[in-house]
Amino acid sequence: MRKDDCIFCRLANGDIPTNALYEDDIVKAIFDLSPASMGHIIILPKEHFDNLYSIDEETAAHVFKVATRLAKAIKEALNCDGMNILQNNGEIAGQTVFHFHMHIIPRYLGDNVKFSWNQGKISEDEIKDLKKKIQNRFK
Repeated sequence: MRKDDCIFCRLANGDIPTNALYEDDIVKAIFDLSPASMGHIIILPKEHFDNLYSIDEETAAHVFKVATRLAKAIKEALNCDGMNILQNNGEIAGQTVFHFHMHIIPRYLGDNVKFSWNQGKISEDEIKDLKKKIQNRFK
């Protein structure tokens, strides 16, 4: 299913011209127009999924398969020093377009790209409690 008012649906399905790097029946990978670094791309499913919570496992697996292949090609072609694979879910997590997508961000020594957090602490009892809560809902 597509959403007519979704910019990423329109980009993925050719309604808006793109600088596509890769395309198949399920996804389109395009260069990000506001890149974090040289070679930054995003992978867009052609069907609309708001986020990770709504995407089916088969499409998610295909996205990651394509991401793996593209990451290897980017690494070889651009000789970057590392790579971030980023996927945000929800506004609080940095999602700004509510169509599932995955970023591939090449990293270079001395670049100004930052992903960081303050490390917290967790007790063994808290881990046991979390484990039980999550495993009870895991399908």
